Amino acid sequence: MRIFNKLSIKSTLATLALSALLFSGCNKDLQLDPTGRIAPSVVFATTQNAYAAINGMHRYMYSQWYSNQAAGGQSGNMLYMEVLGEDFVMTAAANGWFNTEHRWISHRDENANILTFNYGFYYALIANANEIIANIDGAEGPQEDKNFLKAQALTYRAWSYYQMVQLFGKRYVKGGDNSSMGMSLILERTVGAVPRNTVEEVYTQINTDLDAAIGLFATATTRPNISHLNANVAHGVKARVALTQQNYDIAVAEAKAARSGFTLMNQDQYVNSFVSFANPEWIWGIEHREDQPTYFYSFYAYVGNFSSTNTRGNPKAINSLLYAKIPTTDVRKKLWDQNGNTPGFPVAASGVRRPYMTRKFTMPNPANSNGDLMFMRAAEMYLIEAESLAKLGGREAEARQTLFDLVKTRDANYAVSTNSGAALVEEILTQRRIELWGEGFRFYDLKRLNLPLDRTGANHNTSLAVKMNVPAGSDEWEFLIPRGEIDRTLGVVQQNTR
Repeated sequence: MRIFNKLSIKSTLATLALSALLFSGCNKDLQLDPTGRIAPSVVFATTQNAYAAINGMHRYMYSQWYSNQAAGGQSGNMLYMEVLGEDFVMTAAANGWFNTEHRWISHRDENANILTFNYGFYYALIANANEIIANIDGAEGPQEDKNFLKAQALTYRAWSYYQMVQLFGKRYVKGGDNSSMGMSLILERTVGAVPRNTVEEVYTQINTDLDAAIGLFATATTRPNISHLNANVAHGVKARVALTQQNYDIAVAEAKAARSGFTLMNQDQYVNSFVSFANPEWIWGIEHREDQPTYFYSFYAYVGNFSSTNTRGNPKAINSLLYAKIPTTDVRKKLWDQNGNTPGFPVAASGVRRPYMTRKFTMPNPANSNGDLMFMRAAEMYLIEAESLAKLGGREAEARQTLFDLVKTRDANYAVSTNSGAALVEEILTQRRIELWGEGFRFYDLKRLNLPLDRTGANHNTSLAVKMNVPAGSDEWEFLIPRGEIDRTLGVVQQNTR
């Protein structure tokens, strides 16, 4: 299997043919001296041409990587983050996909696909973003288009580094020592290997990029659809970053800005709206084109009612202890089947039924795996705001009201919380687990909160040799750097503790 090393990314991605960027999302098996390439001076001659580069980045988000069936763009990361947690239950081995990740084996194996994908995918986005940032100012075209393209590239770069530093670096601690190894900061085309920067330096660059993007979006063209990034998305990423860095006052302001203009789903929409970009909560996601099929590397080939070997034999379920915390009056209770035998509950054709199985990601046309896929929605921003307010001190009343504004739309019987202190934070975090189940947050949340993995006492299938406990703060919470990167850089990029 080939892996992007940063030298090959920097020296080749920007010179790929324009048609490859626009229509195929680029070839993942890149060569150092590709044939049929086109110079950046042509790609960025006009803003109209440059749109092909940014559209190619959007296409990356649901493209297959390294011929790996589990690596279908961002959906691969989302699935990995869930199977590493305790709330997403694998009910059987099925055809084997995600089993070793669920057992906490693969991300500590430097030759594993999970590392190759999460390293190469995000660095490829960064490389393309760098080329847009470096060249778009010289393109011929309206300034509003230049600002729009550059702001999206800056946001993509910031988001990609944020996604990676949480995996390959240590947990960020506000006021603590964040001088451990993060990611190699590559902000322009560079020859030669680049050592890893510190975790602190990576977060500083992330925030610098986001601030620049937000400024540019203020005078940019309006995005054509939710696949493109805009100011709401940039604010949303900044809210996530601020929450991770425990900068709670910033997180509150950014979450409010991110959800501005978006409404929450009503209860009628909630049960059947998680696979459509028409969902009023979606701030950023894929509007999937029917002429770009994803087959068995789709998110929906692993979660939902599309009939794949995996969904038929391994319907995904919720942690039974978490399910028990959902009131019967809450519409979200309908997303899972407690006994696994409710008549009419959606299931993949010829698939087995399991207790606590989900219907959250039910496709209207289960004959194919094409489906819109969310990356950010308004409910998450309410939860970021509520958690941050609760942790700020002196703003608990605001936290309770923000939580109420969200949960009341899910449960008409929900009343404003009377909790305070740690109990209020725990209530908010429980709501976050329920609301964002299956959407790719759980590993990130456990790590940022410095919580242990604890799968005991629930419905996890112990016959899968699943790992039941991992202490908070252990080395196992860090992904290893892929062996291919260590070898290609001759050790300039150093490995994490094994």
